[in-house]
Amino acid sequence: MVKITFQPVSAQKPDKEIDEDKIIIPQAHEQLVLPVNSKKPFPTGLCCLTFGLVVFMSGLVLASIYVYRYYFIPQQIPEDSLFHCRVVYEDSVYAPLRGRQELEENVGIYLDDNYEQISVPVPHFGGSDPADIIHDFQRGLTAYHDIALDKCYITELNTTLVMPPRNLWELLVNVKRGTYLPQTYIIQEEMVVTGRVRNMRQLGPFIHRLCYGKETYRLRRRNQRRRIERRETKKCHSIRHFENTFVVETVICDRI
Repeated sequence: MVKITFQPVSAQKPDKEIDEDKIIIPQAHEQLVLPVNSKKPFPTGLCCLTFGLVVFMSGLVLASIYVYRYYFIPQQIPEDSLFHCRVVYEDSVYAPLRGRQELEENVGIYLDDNYEQISVPVPHFGGSDPADIIHDFQRGLTAYHDIALDKCYITELNTTLVMPPRNLWELLVNVKRGTYLPQTYIIQEEMVVTGRVRNMRQLGPFIHRLCYGKETYRLRRRNQRRRIERRETKKCHSIRHFENTFVVETVICDRI
């Protein structure tokens, strides 16, 4: 008879193998150790943002004050820089019929801002339109506001015809004791319209204030002549003014 026996399986041996492969996971409370006296970091980003907003708002306020002052508020002119003048001149065309001509205008000279403003009322002899004129030496521009047409015309400043503010001021101060300027003559310059001005800001604050809300056009100067005897057949109008020792007749012609 064959006797079959079974060896008892040790219960400790598998446990030993398990112990060798056991992975010990540390407890969470052993790793997360927080400092007792923790402080919040200083909000530097918020501080920089606040400082930037303050600088931006300050710049915006200053820019608004500048625009309001120079573009919308008429400047006060010193009394010694405001002149009411009349000049007598010889006109080679109208002299045989009307004799000597007389031109009257108000002149304001802004020495600090380097520009001149001239107001020409309706002339007594006719043939010329009343106008407000600005010669801006800082921008190198001249603006004519034809009051009869309520239109503005912009051209480059002609320094051969227009005295600088300081020189004109000295001239008018020297003749302020009398009512009339010395007798003089008239020359003529002819302008032609070249196009419409859309961006008024580029003209500077003084011309912008004069021409704001009005149709504004650019002018191109034709070759200057001592006197234009025959005008071309096109629509023209003229403005007579003086800002030198002679009278200037600016003839503005529309494009054909």
